[in-house]
Amino acid sequence: MDKNTLQQEVDQAIPQEAFDWYDDYAHGRIDRREFLGKLAGLAVLGFSVGSITAALLPDYARAEQVSFNDPDIKATYVSFSSPQGHGEGRGYMVTPAKILQPTPTVLVVHENRGLNPYIEDVARRLAKVGFIAFAPDALAPLGGYPGNDDQGREMQKSLAREKVEQDFIAAAQYLKSHPNSSGKLGAVGFCFGGYVVNLLAAVLGEELNAGVPFYGTPAAKSLRRSIKAPLMLHFAELDKRVNDTWPDYEADLKAINANYQAFIYANVNHGFHNDSTARYAKEEAELAWQRTLGFFNQQLR
Repeated sequence: MDKNTLQQEVDQAIPQEAFDWYDDYAHGRIDRREFLGKLAGLAVLGFSVGSITAALLPDYARAEQVSFNDPDIKATYVSFSSPQGHGEGRGYMVTPAKILQPTPTVLVVHENRGLNPYIEDVARRLAKVGFIAFAPDALAPLGGYPGNDDQGREMQKSLAREKVEQDFIAAAQYLKSHPNSSGKLGAVGFCFGGYVVNLLAAVLGEELNAGVPFYGTPAAKSLRRSIKAPLMLHFAELDKRVNDTWPDYEADLKAINANYQAFIYANVNHGFHNDSTARYAKEEAELAWQRTLGFFNQQLR
């Protein structure tokens, strides 16, 4: 049996408890030792803890759908001013290779571990279909994403959350003023990034033209009444932690007659769009992404 086939069998054999423990670990509710200790108590069709861990933890070689060398895009790292945040931010700017007319922009917001290769690839996917995409790195004040999710998570946790939020607000405003921008701004984010998209919708008012949070918690209740942007929200059915926040959030959206639509994808986990781990659900991820692109095309073009 080759390595890829073995890994696919491990992916399919992982019980739901392991996904739940990984979510606890990824969001700081248990540490790595406790996470590995819980996995050691599982007997998954005779597979080793090492093979299960390899399936749950990101393998970013899986995640590249659009090469950084793709001739249809241009990618570079740029800095921007963030006076209310850390003073200066930095991120990954990806544009179509040929821009012949004013072009809509989309901010891409990472999870709670910095600008990893999966998020960079999401930015390239957007540029490939004609958007100007910008993915800021919350870890820029500390030297940027370290190449390791565990370290990146600890680095992001060490930063003042309010300053990180201000950095993303500044990044959104910087992107909207891009010289090739049509003036239309969208935002898509995942996990912590989904929260940031909900926050941007609440604080930017009409400056944000479309928001797509993937499994993100809402902004503070006192801010929600200011939401103006149309929203498309994606949830994973097995993601109890985030889903428990949705009824109250939806009630507030209804109270202000917000323009929103929400999708709950059956039998998938938090992180189902991330194609670098066993949480990835290909069919549901592709459906959510096509819905997202359709929404951006409708709202931004």
